[in-house]
Amino acid sequence: MKQNLVQKILEDHLIDGKCETGEEIGIRIDQTLTQDATGTMAFLQFEAIGIDRVRTKRSVSYIDHNMLQTSFENPDDHRYLQSAAARFGVYFSRPGNGICHQVHLERFAVPGATLTGSDSHTPTAGGMGMIAMGAGGLDVAVAMGGGAYYLKVPKVMRVNLTGQLQPWVAGKDIILEMLRRLTVKGGVGWIVEYGGSGVGTLTVPERATITNMGAELGATTSLFPSDEQTRRFLIAQDRESDWRELKPDGDAEYEETIEIDLSELEPMIAQPSMPDRVVKVSEIEGLPVHQVCVGSCTNSSYMDLTRVAAILKGKTIHPRVSMTLGPGSKQVFQMISQEGTLSDIIAAGARIIESGCGPCIGMGQAPPTGAVTLRTFNRNFAGRTGTSPDRSYLCSPETAAAAALTGEITDPRKLGEYPSVKLPEKFIINDNMIVVPPEDGRDVEIIRGPNIKPVPAKDPLPDVLEGELLLKVEDDITTDHIMPAGAKILPLRSNIPAISEHVFVRVDETFPTRAKAAGGGFIVGGLNYGQGSSREHAALAPMYLGIKAVIVKSFARIHFSNLVNFGIVPLEFADTAGYNKLNQGDNLKITNLLKGLDEGKVILTNETTGSKVDLVTALSARQVEIIKAGGMLAYTKGKNQ
Repeated sequence: MKQNLVQKILEDHLIDGKCETGEEIGIRIDQTLTQDATGTMAFLQFEAIGIDRVRTKRSVSYIDHNMLQTSFENPDDHRYLQSAAARFGVYFSRPGNGICHQVHLERFAVPGATLTGSDSHTPTAGGMGMIAMGAGGLDVAVAMGGGAYYLKVPKVMRVNLTGQLQPWVAGKDIILEMLRRLTVKGGVGWIVEYGGSGVGTLTVPERATITNMGAELGATTSLFPSDEQTRRFLIAQDRESDWRELKPDGDAEYEETIEIDLSELEPMIAQPSMPDRVVKVSEIEGLPVHQVCVGSCTNSSYMDLTRVAAILKGKTIHPRVSMTLGPGSKQVFQMISQEGTLSDIIAAGARIIESGCGPCIGMGQAPPTGAVTLRTFNRNFAGRTGTSPDRSYLCSPETAAAAALTGEITDPRKLGEYPSVKLPEKFIINDNMIVVPPEDGRDVEIIRGPNIKPVPAKDPLPDVLEGELLLKVEDDITTDHIMPAGAKILPLRSNIPAISEHVFVRVDETFPTRAKAAGGGFIVGGLNYGQGSSREHAALAPMYLGIKAVIVKSFARIHFSNLVNFGIVPLEFADTAGYNKLNQGDNLKITNLLKGLDEGKVILTNETTGSKVDLVTALSARQVEIIKAGGMLAYTKGKNQ
C-alpha cells in the first residue's frame, strides 16, 4: 500500500491498535517537551506515577512562559523544575534561553520522530518533518515514563503548494489563508500534510510558522516533508547527522486535497477576536495602530527579525506606536546582536523584551484602552492581551513593521524593495543555557516552594450523576475563557486550589463561588468547546470545583482528552436540538451512567422541566476505563501495581 508521510511515521511508531482512520492507536513517543506554565503540574504528575527516570530518547523542560518575577511563585516553580529535571533525567532550558518551540526546532527536532509537548503549539516541529502534537501535561508525563500516547487516527489533508511567494508575502500569510478557508474548526480530526512543488521554496523557519498555527485550525498536527531545505537548516545548526529524507509515496492517498498557488497570495491579517477572521491587509488599510508586537513562537526566528530590522533601518517608528520585539531564542538574540541588526531595531525606537512568550501569553505589553494592537502571534482571543475589551490583529512581521512605521495598517508592498534575507550557512551554536541532567539523579533533592501543592485526586466514577447546570455557553469557547492566562493567574499554575478561583471568571465572575456552593455540577456548551491551549488546568481546576460532566455539541481534541484525564465525563448531544432543552440553573440527572458509557449512549433527565435529552460519547474503551477509575493518574497507578 502506498503511504502518505503521516502514515509512514505513525506506522513506524505504532505500539497498539490498527493505523486506520478513526481507530484509536497508541504510538511510541521519542521526545517530550514541557514549559513552566504547564510543566510544574506535569512533573508533579510524573512523580505521582512513581517512575524513577524518563524513558524517552529526549525530554526537555523549558522556562519561557512565567518569566515575570513579581513575587516568589514563578522563581520557585523554576527552581522546582530544574531540580526535578536533574532528578528524572530531563534536559533543562534555563530562563532566557528562549521559547520552547523555537529552541526545540533549532536544537532537538528530528525528522521522522514523534514529539508530545504540554503546549498546543508543539506542532511547530512539524516544520522539520516530525509528528509533533500538543497534549495535556498528564499525557506528557505518561509519555515521559515510556507509556504510549493514544489518539484516534485522524484523516489526512494534503495541502498542495505550487508557485512561489511574491515579495512582501510571508509564510504567515499561508497559514492565515488556510484559516480564512477552513476556520478554527476546519482542522478538527485532521492532520495537515503539506506538499507540492512550492514546498521546496519555503525554509524551515517559514514552514515552522505554518505548522505552529495549524493549532488554530484545530488540527491534530501539521507537517512538511524532510528535504534539502530541512538538511540545509540542520547543517546550519551543526546537526546534519539528524537529517534523513522523508516524503510520501508518489501516489499516496489523502481524504482531502487543498490547492494553494503561492504566487497568488498577498499579505493577510486576522481581525479581532478570532484567528480565522482573516481578510487581505489591503481591505482594511488606514486603520490607526497604537501598538505593534513582534515575536512569539510563531514569528521570532532569525529570518523574521532580520527582515524586520532591514525594514526599520534608518527610519523611526511612528510617534503613536509603541513597538516591542522579542527574539525567539538566545541563538537568535546573539546572532542579531553580533551582526548589528539589533542596533537597527533599537535605533528605530523599538523596545526589546527577553526571549520568552511575553505578551503572547499576557505577560506584559497590554495595549491601551480601545487601542489597535498588531501582533505576529498565533492567537487573538478576546482579553488575551491583558486589556478587556481589546482590538488585537494577527499578521506577518512584514505587515507589523509596515504599521509600526506608518502608524496605521498598511499593505507592506507599498514600502518598496523587499529586503533580501537568507538562511545563514551557520548559526551560532552555544548551548550553555541548556543543563544536561546527571547520569544518575537519585541523590538530587527536589526543591518545592510553598505555592507548589499536590495534584488533586478524584474518586472513581459513580453510576449516577446529578446536580445543577452551573453554566451554559455558546460556540468556540476557548481555554482562555475557561482558565485565563496572564500575569495575575499564571503564577498559580502549581496551586490548583488557588487557580480554581479564576475558572470561567471572564464569562461569569460568580462561577467559582456558585460551583463550590452547589457542590459542583454540569457545564453545557456549543461547538468546538475547549479550543486553544493545551492547558490541562482548564479541566483540572473545574474538576477541583466539582464539575461532573461537560455536555456540548462538539469538543476540541486536546481539551476532550484533558477532561478524560481528570475524570470529568465529556458528553455530546445526539441531536444538537438537545442544547435548547437545557437552561442554566436547571437540575440535571444521569442514571445508569457506567453502562451508558460502555454503550456510547446516555440519557439525561432535566428534572426541572421533565424533558429527556439523548447524549452520546466519543470515548474509546480505554478512555471509558480511565473515566471510571477517576482519571488517568488513578488508571495509570492501577496498571502499574
